[in-house]
Amino acid sequence: MENVVLTIHLLLALALIGVVLLQRSEGGGLGMGGGGGGAMTGRAAATALGKVTWILAAAFIVTSITLTIIAAQQSAGSSVLDRLGDQPAPVEESVPGLPGDGSLLPPSSGDTAPLTPTAD
Repeated sequence: MENVVLTIHLLLALALIGVVLLQRSEGGGLGMGGGGGGAMTGRAAATALGKVTWILAAAFIVTSITLTIIAAQQSAGSSVLDRLGDQPAPVEESVPGLPGDGSLLPPSSGDTAPLTPTAD
């Protein structure tokens, strides 16, 4: 059931993108500019693409809510912490060629004298 709703949801998303891109631009971002008619006047006549956009948007929201409900029902009674407790502990491995403690320092040769600058 979830796969069917998810497939419909993806098709609706693609159709909604296509319909929005087909619509005529009314100039200016966020309703700025664009001349006498448009968003600043009364209600404009609804075009066929506008109606299709509203229908696709409503269907997209319905499928979004449906997918949320399905996901909530499937995860009811379980916790993320419950799922983490089922996994085995990770195994630490040392890198070959390095000392056993995994440090990046070369093994000491017994000489612990500090380096002193020499005067030339």
